[in-house]
Amino acid sequence: MSAQSEPAVVLASASPRRRRLLAWLGLPFSVTAVDTPESLDSALADVPAALAAHLAEEKAAAAYAEGIAGAPILTFDTIVVLDGALLGKPTDDEDAWRMLRALSGRSHQVVTGVAIACPGDDRLRTLAVTTNVRMKELSDAQIGAWMALGEYRGCAGAYNIEGQIAEVDLDECYQNVAGIPLCHLFAELKRGAAASCLAGSPVSPVLACDEALGRVCKLGPGLVGATSSSPPR
Repeated sequence: MSAQSEPAVVLASASPRRRRLLAWLGLPFSVTAVDTPESLDSALADVPAALAAHLAEEKAAAAYAEGIAGAPILTFDTIVVLDGALLGKPTDDEDAWRMLRALSGRSHQVVTGVAIACPGDDRLRTLAVTTNVRMKELSDAQIGAWMALGEYRGCAGAYNIEGQIAEVDLDECYQNVAGIPLCHLFAELKRGAAASCLAGSPVSPVLACDEALGRVCKLGPGLVGATSSSPPR
């Protein structure tokens, strides 16, 4: 969190990756966590984007109900879609192995839902972003080595793209797979319906993302706009 005393937003997530990514927007934020079912057994299962947004919305509603106030609340939920089947967080090692074996060498989609709860406003703003991902071909030994790191725990599809076992094209949102569609969130906080309730102005995450990944994103600049400010180097 920034050294400023008053947060511009509240991140309702226990994910250290989301905490690190949100910092790229240059807004002071505080962190809390909420516990919701995150069930994929839903009438919305046939529409993954709607389901991901709904799950994020449930988290925002739970945080709002706990009396968190004073700044917009941000919540996220990520699901993996493989040939129409939804993959959430693995329940145990066997479930994680099953997911990774099914994903190995396959293309799939990662959908992250975003919800924004503004102070004093009962309406929740939601959006969902889908990224096409290619999982590398994984041998049993490679799956075992990945699982031994323990990073699959708490990750939809049992993997973290930062572990270098999957890849996305330059015109897809990489950070959406890591847990936050940063440029889409920037656009919503800068110019979208939530902009009016935000104290402060976010900075473009494009430069920070490009430097972290060692590549030049083709998607981000169009989303953030050429006139947006850039983060300090």
